[in-house]
Amino acid sequence: MATKAQGTAKDAAKKIEDAMSVGKDTVEQAFKASTEGYEQVVTASRAQAEKASKAMLGSYDDIAVVSKDNMDALMAAGDIWFKGYEAIGKACFAYAQETAEKGAEVAKAVMSAKSVQDAIDVQTDFAKQRFDSMATESAKISEMSVKATNEALAPIQKRFDDSVSKFMKSAAV
Repeated sequence: MATKAQGTAKDAAKKIEDAMSVGKDTVEQAFKASTEGYEQVVTASRAQAEKASKAMLGSYDDIAVVSKDNMDALMAAGDIWFKGYEAIGKACFAYAQETAEKGAEVAKAVMSAKSVQDAIDVQTDFAKQRFDSMATESAKISEMSVKATNEALAPIQKRFDDSVSKFMKSAAV
């Protein structure tokens, strides 16, 4: 009987470990995807800004102003991006801390269980709660990643739009 309970507890622990691994992979994939998208937009924006600068600007002063504005947009995007991912890091840490605290509570409950079945029930409930919690937390982290990336791209998009607008005005003249 004790061996069966130990096996069930080990199975529950393995499921929790697997679920945590899936959550970690989800966060890493979201981070990688948003980083790659950010880098692509920066590269494309830089190339477009260079083309627009050559086409519409004739003087060094104009080029200096545009370069400064482009750099300011990139710096603003970087600041926003890093703040967004700082918030994601804090959310991940808070979740890990919450999980550890709940794990300690469950360990106490298992140790004070009056029967093996009670201990198994506590472990099973904990595993179900952690799985549901991890799915919710993974979705939250993914949403935070998308939001941080979109907000970081806004200054670059605005700068690109301004450059295109200026180019269109000078081409119409």
